[in-house]
Amino acid sequence: MPSLHLALFLETTGCHYAGWRMPSSEPVPHPADFRQLKALALQAEQAKFDLVFMADKLSVDDIYGDHFSEAVTHRVTERPDPFSVLSALSSVTEKIGLAGTISSSFASPFAAARTLATLDHLSRGRAGWNVVTSTSGSEAKNFGVPLLSHDQRYLKADAFIEAVFRLWDSWEADAIVGDRLKGIYADASKIHYADISNAWFTVQGPLNLSRAPQGRPVTIQAGGSGAFTELAAQRADAIFASEKPSLAAAQAYYANIKTKVVNYGRAADSLKVLPGLQPVIGTTQKEADELLAELTRLHHPLATLTHLSNTMDYDWSQHALDEPMPDILAHLSRRERFAPMLEHAREQGMTLREFTKWIARSGFIVAGTAESIAERIALWYRQRAVDGFVIMPPWPGAAEVFFNKVVPLLQERGIFREEYESDTLRGHLGL
Repeated sequence: MPSLHLALFLETTGCHYAGWRMPSSEPVPHPADFRQLKALALQAEQAKFDLVFMADKLSVDDIYGDHFSEAVTHRVTERPDPFSVLSALSSVTEKIGLAGTISSSFASPFAAARTLATLDHLSRGRAGWNVVTSTSGSEAKNFGVPLLSHDQRYLKADAFIEAVFRLWDSWEADAIVGDRLKGIYADASKIHYADISNAWFTVQGPLNLSRAPQGRPVTIQAGGSGAFTELAAQRADAIFASEKPSLAAAQAYYANIKTKVVNYGRAADSLKVLPGLQPVIGTTQKEADELLAELTRLHHPLATLTHLSNTMDYDWSQHALDEPMPDILAHLSRRERFAPMLEHAREQGMTLREFTKWIARSGFIVAGTAESIAERIALWYRQRAVDGFVIMPPWPGAAEVFFNKVVPLLQERGIFREEYESDTLRGHLGL
């Protein structure tokens, strides 16, 4: 069986809404503190992770109420540019993959292709990108364009990925000759115009940078809609899937998307399924439960609601926190994604305040000992529910516990590498 794959969600302040508030002797780290980012990346590399990944958002959330004050007050909203950070990390790491987010709704295919190719050259073949469509009207306003509909965003994303691929392919692998005696630097017959012209983009090309070491840096997608799944099955090398509520549900999702991949004429293993996992690790189950309880106690309801308002494009400020959950599904454009959580909350008779706590604790979070978490990861992997996980440390310092306690147990079980066998991200992922 191929190796389990592990990615680290690179976040200095933790991935939980309240992670930055967990008690510590250290000051709250800044999201762009390179010392912290470097330390996390080097620890992940020492643990033989496949890659580190940086998310991105191109605005602060401002849909909740009349202003963004609540959003910036109760949770971390700063986002350093991922590829500036990853380029710096390429100089202090040797093996680990380096992936960041690019929005197909607002980026230029030429600029994105060049950024990724540059990182791939700098890192000698360790670059990856997470293609997102962006869902926030605030992001659209920062680029002076209207927010496209859900269907339009995915049509544009498909055209965007195709354009980037064609730009990467505009240089053949052996185009650089480098013959000093003859004065021939490159073979012009192996450099081609991209000639991209469609409803979304017109790009002549070629890229003004030779072919990247990986050819095409690793393409990742994250999302949950039907349109997203189809696009990922056709184009992506890895999918950051939302974690399912049970092993059976995860197995069904895994089998379904692998079937879609095959239906597009690809090998099933050419797309890696990597859901998120926030591990809360204690020396005993009781300690892990207490840590999770503390995290829940520190959670502010508006940290969730300001985020959900922008994600759902719906202003939750019009509802009181201690009233029953309202029925808002008819007002949402992306009902497929949000219907299960909203219907569950109403069925359980939750108030809006209780709903925010449930959201903060559900899905990604698993509390347990290192042994129980390692066993859960191994079970889901062996039972063909996942190809690996994106580890999302809930608070600063939590990653180190996973590296030191859980990874050795996965190695003992024979499902995770003890040494890198490749120098590239594609190689780590078995692509």
